[in-house]
Amino acid sequence: MLERVILLLCVLPVLAAQNCRPNAPEGHKVRLSIKTALGDEAYDWNENELFLFQSTMAYAMRRLKGQQFTVSNIVVCNETPRVSFWFVVTSPQDPSQLVPKGEVEEAVRKSRNRINQAFMLSDSTLEFIGILPTLAAPVEPPTPTWLIVFGVVMGLVVAGIFILLMLSSVQKKRKKNKIADEEEEDEDEGTRVQTPENGSTRVDYYNNSFADDERFTHM
Repeated sequence: MLERVILLLCVLPVLAAQNCRPNAPEGHKVRLSIKTALGDEAYDWNENELFLFQSTMAYAMRRLKGQQFTVSNIVVCNETPRVSFWFVVTSPQDPSQLVPKGEVEEAVRKSRNRINQAFMLSDSTLEFIGILPTLAAPVEPPTPTWLIVFGVVMGLVVAGIFILLMLSSVQKKRKKNKIADEEEEDEDEGTRVQTPENGSTRVDYYNNSFADDERFTHM
């Protein structure tokens, strides 16, 4: 019985490895551009880095499905010196069964930022071929948009009312000044002294003594 268990444990990884090949139905190709991303600070790709990749993918699958994925469930094959490889994901319950490609893609999208951070790379330098880069979530302002719009509209309304009040006040002041000017002109015309054409002032006097003499003469 023990021999069968040991044999089964040895055979299952072999079966999974056979399913990992270029262009496999459930396989994914990964390409890393470490030198391009980090320049002189680029690190060497080795077994430790590969183990880190398997660990991050196991984390991503756990996060998606809530199952106990381990590094043994992330099968890697066809590594190249230019740092590219293929991988498949096996089921924790049955290592001979592969996790559907769509579920792996969903797990990668959900944990893409964590995977990138683990290798200090980005979507363009750590490529999952065939899986579109994740789009950053839109930045939401701390204040709701509708509240910003409402504040702008209310500000315009208040500014409009203030301008109307100012214009009305100016018009009333101008009208009041105009009436005062007209009244002042009328007063000036009533008290104006008439002058003859030669420019000398003519003043008419009425002598009461001549009026009395004329009255006695008639009597």
